[in-house]
Amino acid sequence: MDSTPRSLPVGKTPGRESAEQPQPTDDHRRYPLLLDLAGKRAVVVGGGPVAARRAEALADAAADLVVVAPAVCEPMAELISAGRVHWQPRQYRSTDLDGAWLVHTATGDRSVDDAVAAEAEAARVWCVRADDASASPAWTPAVARLGDVVIAVSGGGDPGRARALRNAVQAALENGELPLRHVRTGQTAGSVALVGGGPGDPGLITTRGRQLLAGADVVVVDRLGPRSLLDELDDDVVVIDVGKTPGHHPVPQDEINRLLVEHAQAGHRVVRLKGGDPFVLGRGGEEALACHEAGVPFEVVPGVTSAVSVPAAAGIPVTHRGICKQFTVVSGHEGLDWPSLAASEGTLVFLMGVSLLADTATNLVNAGMDASTPAAVVEDGYGPRQRLTTGTLADIAQRAAAVGAKPPAVIVVGDVVNVATELSKP
Repeated sequence: MDSTPRSLPVGKTPGRESAEQPQPTDDHRRYPLLLDLAGKRAVVVGGGPVAARRAEALADAAADLVVVAPAVCEPMAELISAGRVHWQPRQYRSTDLDGAWLVHTATGDRSVDDAVAAEAEAARVWCVRADDASASPAWTPAVARLGDVVIAVSGGGDPGRARALRNAVQAALENGELPLRHVRTGQTAGSVALVGGGPGDPGLITTRGRQLLAGADVVVVDRLGPRSLLDELDDDVVVIDVGKTPGHHPVPQDEINRLLVEHAQAGHRVVRLKGGDPFVLGRGGEEALACHEAGVPFEVVPGVTSAVSVPAAAGIPVTHRGICKQFTVVSGHEGLDWPSLAASEGTLVFLMGVSLLADTATNLVNAGMDASTPAAVVEDGYGPRQRLTTGTLADIAQRAAAVGAKPPAVIVVGDVVNVATELSKP
């Protein structure tokens, strides 16, 4: 058998001679490009709503923009009144393209648009036609902007398809599902974002929080933050675990403050990912002050506080019409004003107080609260081991001990606990 390799047609590979080759579409032949039109002459021919949208986009790009139309719609008139465009209130002339880099024609009159396109071609001016994309040498894609990121999508001549794809990518970026990190080649200004991660479920962090996390260089994370989101970070993102457990604080707060400041001063974008809300018993205020005193730019992104969300996960509203109109959030540590708490007419929510539950119940009763007041312990709200234990101030400590209740947990005291009991009924 002849072992000499056969010659193949250009573009074919052995074993794939009969494979159907993709045929280029109009979009395949088009060259994608971003233009800096700042200070450069651009022309819009037409004064209707479509022309106004094109004119606004060009004005946003800081083009030296001229609009040619005998009459204009209200949105275009607003651009003219604001001094963002120069209006020539007349019919189009070929000299309007003199010195232009780009022209958009959207008159609604085919003969005028044909003339503009032909004269633009002769003058080597790029022309975008609103009436007939197939006859246009240039297209405008579906565009969205997120910060300094520009998304531009062309859909093979199908504007609806392009918009749908654009919207999907934009949503993924806004939700922090795609990376937004800058690739830095030189010294840049760092910053700190104090991000509330909610009760731990990754679906309960805010959109802004996910955006910042997707763009972070350094993440300083708590034990109770939505840690599963860390799996989505790039491999070179530095993750510093400063998680605290009851009675065990391996990284003191002063050291956490120092870490935030030092990494930001090194030019990094730092996210301090915390459980709940950073300003609700989360020591976020101390971290904000540390950044402020060091001159480090920072922002605070609120989170869904566990004081409200964890009881809700178990069916306990912290306020309820006809039962109570207010609630108080308390750190479950020592040194509290028990008489004031016992006299409260609203719901009491204790955070970080499981180890002192028996003392809490006793102190409230000794301060005058009825021992029959409903109480509940909600463990691991929205987590895989979520559990609700209910009782009264007289027996909640014993009931919680019997089931082995442990942190993280939220303690609720008040008649609203009975709502969970009603909701659990078939």
